[in-house]
Amino acid sequence: MKKAGKSNKVIMDTLSIKNASQAKTWWQWYQNDELYRFHQPVGKQYTYGKGMKQLSEVEQLRLQVELLKKYQNLIRESTK
Repeated sequence: MKKAGKSNKVIMDTLSIKNASQAKTWWQWYQNDELYRFHQPVGKQYTYGKGMKQLSEVEQLRLQVELLKKYQNLIRESTK
């Protein structure tokens, strides 16, 4: 809508947004190509990995392998 030239007021009325800064924030995310932020649940921030859904399958598997290696090392250390 913003790309089509609609004003913040029209966007806020159409999407039932109460705070003008929210529309501005979303527009900044879009301009900065931070599209993963739109998929975050309300109140949740993903700083590490930027959310699993936006990563490729290979990247997801690589993160899972790293996590399992760390978990395995913790178990080894705790049984010593």
